[in-house]
Amino acid sequence: MHNLVLDIGNTNGKLAVFNNRELIHYQSLRQITTSALANLIEQYNVSNSTISSVADEFSEIIDVLKKRTNYVEFSTVFNPGIKNYYKTLSTLGLDRWAKVVAAHHYYPKLNCFIIDAGTCITYDLLTEESEYFGGSISLGVHMRFKALNHYTGRLPLVKWDKEDGEIPDGTDTESAIKNGVLQGVINEIEGFIANQNKRNKAIRVLITGGDAAFLLVQLKKSIFAPQIIHDPYLVLKGLNEVIAFEYVQKD
Repeated sequence: MHNLVLDIGNTNGKLAVFNNRELIHYQSLRQITTSALANLIEQYNVSNSTISSVADEFSEIIDVLKKRTNYVEFSTVFNPGIKNYYKTLSTLGLDRWAKVVAAHHYYPKLNCFIIDAGTCITYDLLTEESEYFGGSISLGVHMRFKALNHYTGRLPLVKWDKEDGEIPDGTDTESAIKNGVLQGVINEIEGFIANQNKRNKAIRVLITGGDAAFLLVQLKKSIFAPQIIHDPYLVLKGLNEVIAFEYVQKD
């Protein structure tokens, strides 16, 4: 059974094809066209599909999925057995909920602290009792660089390559901005992890998102390194669980 899942975020769209729970194809695209989507469905003989999107203007894509596959609608109402105490389900991001769903299946009976370093940095805890109370939303790395430029009169907009694993010393204005932003992000993340370790036992830290590779380089030096698991496809795996659960329910 081939499943197509789409995660359309603020910056890129991610597509994945699963053969049951085996990931067999992955793409990250700036723009997803209906023709490319139709070709992918045909190429992999896709049977089922679902989508998570932060925007509402993807009706054409959803139309293709509905016409050419068994389309499973995903919303925060979907629940595979998680005790969800989030007070405003209508405003809970689908990508955040998909990550919690993935943690519930792939890391059962563990305290999972999920960090997604994308356009924003989000923090979510799923307890070993499958309880979800919500989490935190913070500025992403690039958003912090833009904010320093936008809200000041003279600070430049600094370009940052996320493949660069070094945090520079602040010996000039540009490197001072990089040091402040990047070290600030690392300090924030380590603070969140430390706080979770005080509250819960045996925390597993799941890191995902576009800037996760940079974070991993920095956090290898941290006392929290043994707790960290890099799971780059966590959202997509959660979306695939939506389809899998749909078929379990039917059976």
